[in-house]
Amino acid sequence: MLKEKYVNPFTDFGFKKLFGEEVNKDLLIDFLNNLLIGEQQIKNLTYLKNEHLSSFDTGSKAIFDLYCENEKGEKFIVELQKVKQNFFKDRSIYYSTFPIQEQAKRGNWNFELKAVYTIGILDFVFDEHKNEPEKLIHKVKLSEIEKNTIFYDKLTYIYLEMPKFLKTEAELTTSIDKWLFVLKHLPDLQGRPKALQERIFEKLFKTAEIAQFSQKERQEYEDSLKYYRDLVNTVDTAEMEGRKKEKIEIAKNLLKVGVAIEIIVNTTGLTKEEIEILKKEL
Repeated sequence: MLKEKYVNPFTDFGFKKLFGEEVNKDLLIDFLNNLLIGEQQIKNLTYLKNEHLSSFDTGSKAIFDLYCENEKGEKFIVELQKVKQNFFKDRSIYYSTFPIQEQAKRGNWNFELKAVYTIGILDFVFDEHKNEPEKLIHKVKLSEIEKNTIFYDKLTYIYLEMPKFLKTEAELTTSIDKWLFVLKHLPDLQGRPKALQERIFEKLFKTAEIAQFSQKERQEYEDSLKYYRDLVNTVDTAEMEGRKKEKIEIAKNLLKVGVAIEIIVNTTGLTKEEIEILKKEL
């Protein structure tokens, strides 16, 4: 029996339910338009097939979470990354090559390209950005380094490091703030917050309400939620084990140079009994 009232957007089912269905594409358009303020405003989107084979004879392929085209023929890849992936930036660059290659034309072609946007909604923080807690949205284009100016504006990457979003409901001031709040807190809410009274959020909350799902949809969501929780638990366990190993190595090094056990306890957080065992093993 599900306790939550609303679907978790970080499950495959939840993400596709909110953003990947034709009847709900206005939700995706509004989200992207608020993310792309200063870039452009999308009037309409068409969902495209999300599986793409490499044009090279490698057997490799890319499966996008969402792949869309706007009224100007510009392409949008929207990816949800539930757990840390060491080479996610590399992956997003690789994925962006597919909509570029697709634009190639036979015969006499002048190489003019439509813009490609790759958006990554991340449930983790890049290691290289952990010391920038306030910088949660990264917008990247090809730039001229010495001039610090945009060199090519048709290739855009946007990364959202969701764990960095810490604003409360009372602190929401912009529309993108509200979208990020929904993405992060939707399964924890029991109703639509007062700060989210816009019509678009009224639709989102109705769409996300689990009680409105058919029996088939509910089962699909439960399966997707179980997979998501198992994945997160596996990653959390691996991280905990990694930290424990690191503490053990530090304790061993301190023991080797004669540091008192009480100091090692305070330094590493290991118990006195654990350190006594390590001492016997040396």
